[in-house]
Amino acid sequence: TDGKIVVDAQGKELKFFDVQDGFGLVLLRQAGIKTAILSARSSPAVAARAEDLKIDKICQDAYPKSDVYARLIREFGLMDEKVCFVADDLPDLAVLKRVGLAVAVSNAVAEVKKAAHYITACRGGDGAVREVVELILKAQGKWKNILARTG
Repeated sequence: TDGKIVVDAQGKELKFFDVQDGFGLVLLRQAGIKTAILSARSSPAVAARAEDLKIDKICQDAYPKSDVYARLIREFGLMDEKVCFVADDLPDLAVLKRVGLAVAVSNAVAEVKKAAHYITACRGGDGAVREVVELILKAQGKWKNILARTG
């Protein structure tokens, strides 16, 4: 997401999601790549969006994220070097330093950008996830098949 939280007059939390980011996550699933959301907060809106996109695992109230991440990769049977993690703020740093592809969104805090292997051109919640998805799928040689299937 873009990191913004909108609260209506009744105290209900609203979030905005980028459609192209969402479709990127669908493309990952179709390519056989597992996806997960690790959030230090809990949000019904994020849970609903994750379910809609068929995200493999959503971990909310994930703090410290490094502990939740360790359980998650054991569950998925993955090694750190096979994981891409997209980050924006300080609670992400411990995980960012472990993974094979550490990504900071362009509006991430300076410390996260410094720890990243790649900094997106797009802001978080505004195409950054899609940018990373395309980078991964192209690197794995899967992008041409996706284009052939969709176009």
